[in-house]
Order: sequence, then structure tokens, then C-alpha cells
Amino acid sequence: MKKFEEIIGYTFKNKKLLEQALTHSSSETSNGGICNERMEFLGDSVLSVVVSKYLYDNLKKKPEGYLTKLRSNFVCEDALYRYAKSINLGELLIMGKGEERTGGRDRKSILSDAFEALIAAIYLDSGLTASTAFIIPFLPDKQTLKSSKLITGDYKTMLQEIVQQNPENTIKYELTGEEGSAHNKLFFADVIINGRVVGSGKGKSKKESQQRAAKAALLKMGSSIDN
Repeated sequence: MKKFEEIIGYTFKNKKLLEQALTHSSSETSNGGICNERMEFLGDSVLSVVVSKYLYDNLKKKPEGYLTKLRSNFVCEDALYRYAKSINLGELLIMGKGEERTGGRDRKSILSDAFEALIAAIYLDSGLTASTAFIIPFLPDKQTLKSSKLITGDYKTMLQEIVQQNPENTIKYELTGEEGSAHNKLFFADVIINGRVVGSGKGKSKKESQQRAAKAALLKMGSSIDN
């Protein structure tokens, strides 16, 4: 754990918080609710606040809509997975043998959730200042942040622009299902163009599932997208 604390640049006063953040619900030690699920819920909110403040402070001339779209690039599951991989978080996760055998240590949903839990653990241990100091290094620097190339994750808008080149085309999104507990849901969505499903996606929110469905549709249509 000491080596991991050196990697993340933070030393826990309460080591039990770190242990809980690293404990997946499949672990035999998770009896009695001692796992990271509740921490994921808190960490998600802390991450959103920190990223929002960072964008607000550094992009003073950008409107709300732009900031909202840009923020989604840094708080989505794909981004959290990259952050978690960069600190080798999967190697330290405490999980059941069955989950580990099926690739749990590298599963995107597990790693992204664990990263949120880690944020929550730091927040509970030392507050928002320490959480902010941990999160900011994962975000682009101020110069890169001002580059319009960053805002590449709005696949719904990209798809809408293509579809509406023909005014007779219709496009809509349908929520096809959801699963998971109240604070850890996974949503499924389809994008339907002219009555035909052309893309499906899943995500931790309805909006994210729709974005992923739009991305799938763009790829199917042969569009060039950045991420």
C-alpha cells in the first residue's frame, strides 16, 4: 500500500478508507457492506465538482453548453478507466476469485468504479482540497484545455448533423433497459434512424448510454471520430 500511496501522491491517515475503496462487492471480505459501492456514489459527485470548477476557472469565456460537453469527456467511464489504468489500480483490488478469473481486474466498469471510490476515500480522509490535488493531474493542462480538439465526445450532435442533411430523415433514442442497484445503475439505449436501430450503447447514465449508441452508429456509418 505504501508504494501505491507514493504513486498517487497521497498518504492516508485512515488506512481502512483505502482498503474499503479497493474492495469490490465480490470479495469475501465485503460481508456487512464493507465494499466500495457507496464510495463510488460519493466519488462520482466529488469528481464532477472538481472537474466543473477546473473548467469554470480556466475557460472563462466558454458558455455553459460547451463546459458541459467538455466535462463529459473527463468524467465518463472511458476516462475513469484510463485514469485507473495509469496508476495500476486493478492490481490492488480486493475481489472474489470468480470475478478475478473472469478478468475483473481489467474490467472497465470495475476499474472506473474503483477510481471513483478512491476519490471518495481521499475526500473522507482529508476533504476537498486533497481530492482536488489528486484529480487535477489526470486532467489536461490549461493550454491543452483551450484546444477545441478536446471536445470530441458529443457523438449525438455529430450524428444529428449527418442525419439532418436530409430533412426527411428521423432520429430518436430509446431506453431499452437498466440494471444494477439504485446508486450503481447501468442504462442501455438504442438510436433509431428512419425506424431502424443503427446503434446501441450502455452507460452509467441515460445520457452516456445515448452517447455510446450514437458513437456506435457513427462507426457503423463509417464516420471518422476522434475517440
